[in-house]
Amino acid sequence: MNSIISNFYAAFAELDAEAMVSHYHDEIVFQDPAFGELKGERAKNMWKMLCQSQKGKDFRVEYSDVSSNGIRAKAYWEAHYNFSQTGRKVHNKINASFTFKDGLIVRHDDSFNLQNWAKQAMGFKGWLIGGTGFFQKKLNDQTNRMLDKFEAKQK
Repeated sequence: MNSIISNFYAAFAELDAEAMVSHYHDEIVFQDPAFGELKGERAKNMWKMLCQSQKGKDFRVEYSDVSSNGIRAKAYWEAHYNFSQTGRKVHNKINASFTFKDGLIVRHDDSFNLQNWAKQAMGFKGWLIGGTGFFQKKLNDQTNRMLDKFEAKQK
């Protein structure tokens, strides 16, 4: 399981979404503060969209502390990038947990401090409202609309 997680993040560092999602089970459920819960192909398409949007840009991912107990795994990872809407630099610190089925990731949960992310991405306004449920819902709506547009282009 450690090798699956390490391969997943190594592929992410190379922005190789196809290699990333090859580690996902068809019944994958992904959850994070930015997108909310995504299932199946939609979860896979989220990574495809993110990797495609970062190609040729100042993007870096690092991962560490990968561990597993045979059923579950966890990892710590950091993403460094410029937020597209403001151009501001973001250094997001994420704790990830994974559950496996049939040797593949069937559940992937990323957690991070949304207020810290919002402050980096949007400045004072982000700091002010980034910790609210209203902000998270608005962000989830926005990211899911972006994913809808990405998926529509793929068809």
